[in-house]
Amino acid sequence: MNRQSNLYTIIYSTVLVLVVGVVLSVVYQALRPQQLENIANDTKRQILASARIAPENGESVAQLFDSHISERYIVNSKGEKIDGNTDPFKVNVAMEVKKPAEERMLPVFECTTDNGLKYIVPVYGAGLWGPIWGYVAFDDNGDTIYGAYFAHQGETPGLGAEIEKPTFSGQFDGKNIFSDNGEFTSVAVVKTGKEPAGRAWVHAVSGGTITSQGVQKMLFDSLEPYSAFFRELKNNTSDK
Repeated sequence: MNRQSNLYTIIYSTVLVLVVGVVLSVVYQALRPQQLENIANDTKRQILASARIAPENGESVAQLFDSHISERYIVNSKGEKIDGNTDPFKVNVAMEVKKPAEERMLPVFECTTDNGLKYIVPVYGAGLWGPIWGYVAFDDNGDTIYGAYFAHQGETPGLGAEIEKPTFSGQFDGKNIFSDNGEFTSVAVVKTGKEPAGRAWVHAVSGGTITSQGVQKMLFDSLEPYSAFFRELKNNTSDK
């Protein structure tokens, strides 16, 4: 065949594309299990971070997760455990928050810490430039926040991206999500000088107003469906 002809060029290009496509597909399939494991370990790291637990001295995140997460399950908006085959770890929270509260699957992770049993739940919302998410750990009274972890996809460095820093998330430690009269209020994220009375609050990120508002909305929208579950914990604690 004439190597200078258009037909030869077309055949050569087609074969080359097919070969490269097959090679890339094989490589992707070979690496996929490791990619999924890395994604799972990063999620486990985030869950543990909300309970102030971090790997040390080369500890495996997977082993640390298994040693601290004593139980995991799904509840509904009535606070009832749901029987089923869905792994709480694999619930797509981004999809669940789009559903009405009564239709959501609400994952709960029970975590043993040096300061007692904690209940960890995921949160998901929208920032200025993209999704924001995180995990919030509660004391066994179902009211007091023990710790929080927040992350983002594309918030502005030095501004909205500061929500991932401990200087912001650490403000949530010790805050209550119910008012003194038992009303679910979540936690307000406000500018200095705008602190509300009658509910827990933290200071917003300086220069990150929209992202901070997104965190406040994310917390309320994500935690309110858990309120029945949290109230049950609160009642169980008060009975002791």
